[in-house]
Amino acid sequence: MKEVARLAGVSLSTVSTVINGQRQVSPELAGRVREAARLLHYRRDLTASNLRRADRLSASIGLVLPDVSNPFFSAVHRGIEEVARQRGVFSFAGSSDEDPTREQHLIEAFSARSVDGLVIAPTGDDQSYLAREREEGIPIVFVDRAPRQFDADSVVSDNAGGIASAVGQLLAIGHRRIGYLGDLEDIPTAAERRAGYRDALGEHGLVEDLQLVRMNLHNSTRAQHAVFDLVSMPNPPTALISAQNLITVGTVHALRTLGLQHRIAVIGFDDLLLADATEPGLTVVAQDALAIGHSAAEILFARIDGESGPPRRVVVPTSVIRRGTGEIGPRASESERVGGDPPGVA
Repeated sequence: MKEVARLAGVSLSTVSTVINGQRQVSPELAGRVREAARLLHYRRDLTASNLRRADRLSASIGLVLPDVSNPFFSAVHRGIEEVARQRGVFSFAGSSDEDPTREQHLIEAFSARSVDGLVIAPTGDDQSYLAREREEGIPIVFVDRAPRQFDADSVVSDNAGGIASAVGQLLAIGHRRIGYLGDLEDIPTAAERRAGYRDALGEHGLVEDLQLVRMNLHNSTRAQHAVFDLVSMPNPPTALISAQNLITVGTVHALRTLGLQHRIAVIGFDDLLLADATEPGLTVVAQDALAIGHSAAEILFARIDGESGPPRRVVVPTSVIRRGTGEIGPRASESERVGGDPPGVA
């Protein structure tokens, strides 16, 4: 802080006031302080005035997830927390909301609190900004999505293989027009799952029909409208693959609204609460979110304990849970219109 004051040409108390936001100072002075802090890479250490453990660790880790309310990421969080609790370590989590800038702000906030390690489900296409955390010796493990432009440990699901197994099941019972409902295209997991769909069709001698694909459906409302659109086609799909849990929710709602829940097959990627209570029960490709969290935490603590070596990539298998919707055969002709115009569709 003394160096910041010297470079900015202000008193130490002025720097403290600006950094801690205790009271207003002139915009000119505040600007000088912030610029000096940026040039010096100054980071506020919220634990500086607190007693630290003898081993110099804070007994805390930071989790940066796209949405902590999403059931999948909640389960990942729980898995990490279970391992951390056994070591007497607290875990703090924040939602990036798929915003790379917010992701960076959360990481800066956790680093300022001297967390012992970070678990990140990354957004954006470049995590090289984490070089500073690495230089400071903060271990980093990525979950659900591997990092880009940055080499580090990661724990991911078998995304392509899981979708391929869903395609294979639907093809085995006679479906040939299989619609695909995907997440944001710039998310690595969404790209992997789409590739699994496309490759599985190719392995069975089929070419991906772009008219049956809908991407960038990052919430249930968009998914519902995409389903309405697909079933309104002159030659609609007889089966649907929903590649994300919130998209699956919208898909199920749309088919029930149209009265097509017993006529169009559905396989969702990721399990849902009460998936076995729907009629028919929802067939899913289940990820083992708890196992992902456990594995990520175990790798992180191994690094905290001093383990070295090249980055590890752990791929956690998926499994198909058959409950009913994925076992509906193409009873209607593929050239038959399987539903009337849905609400709001002319």
